[in-house]
Parts: sequence; structure tokens; C-alpha cells
Amino acid sequence: MPRSPAGFTLIELLATTSILAIVAGVAASPMNALLERYRATTVASSLVTHMQLARMAAVNHGRRTVLCPSSDGARCDAGTDWSPGWLLFVDQDGNRQADATDAILRVDRQPTSRHLRIISSAGRQQLRYLPDGTSGGSNLTLSICSQGGELLGRVIVNNVGRPRTERPTTPLPCPR
Repeated sequence: MPRSPAGFTLIELLATTSILAIVAGVAASPMNALLERYRATTVASSLVTHMQLARMAAVNHGRRTVLCPSSDGARCDAGTDWSPGWLLFVDQDGNRQADATDAILRVDRQPTSRHLRIISSAGRQQLRYLPDGTSGGSNLTLSICSQGGELLGRVIVNNVGRPRTERPTTPLPCPR
């Protein structure tokens, strides 16, 4: 009895590989967009959690607390970029900077992926909670943006101190 060869021919293998490559290429773009949205949701949840922790700490300690952008985890940055991380501390003297006497409650360095940017509104770069749990001053808006400049989400804190998240329903450019 003659044996028929088992296996695949080179042409069958190349055709299958080509089809798989085309399907993977078509699926890659929607998958990247989905991953970006999940990353933005994770960052927004982390920011809201830290804001609630800052508010709770202000009430519990009976002192002002500050949540601010920080690239080194020791001092507040002067800019509006929160992407490198943030710092939460009890502000004993009210100068809005972490001093040696201030208790640092939380440091998050590089909390986002390199694919996202977090930018605060220009008028208010820090979040300060008073001992009664309010956040006096103007509203603070943190915009979560893709590297391509698309707005993926926002975290907004009102004057009462309550944070909320928002996701745009249509594509919007990231605020400058």
C-alpha cells in the first residue's frame, strides 16, 4: 500500500499565514483604541480614589490636605502636567508645598502608561481640601488625553470637593 504524505504543503502554510496576518492587522487598531479607553478609565478611577482619600484625611486630621502634581514624589510641580505622578500630604503651614514637618500620605509616581497625558485646568493646578472637607476656589478639571491629542476622559472636582468622572461621547481634542 502506498502511503500518502501527511502534513501541509508550503503553499498551504503561506496562505494560512497570510490570512492570519491580515486578520491580525485589521483587529490591531480597534484593540489599541479599546486599550486606551481602559487605561483612561483606570487613571480616572485612581485619581478619584486619591481625591476621596485627600478629602477624608482633611476631615480626619482637621487640617488642610493638598493633592498636587509631582515628578519627584517630594515637592509639588508648578505646571499643569499630572502625568509623572502626584503627591498627597497634610499641609500644616498652608504654603501648598510639602515641607519637612508635613505628613506625606501618598505618593504615586508614574501612575499612568506612557500612552496617556493628564493635564489640569490652567487656573487651578492643585487640589486643596479644607478641614471641613470642602475644596474652596474654582473647579478643578483634570483631562486625560491620548498621545494623539484626543480627550479620553475628565475628572472634575467642584467647590464642595466632590469629584466626578466624565467621558466624551464624541471625539474631542485635548485642551491645552
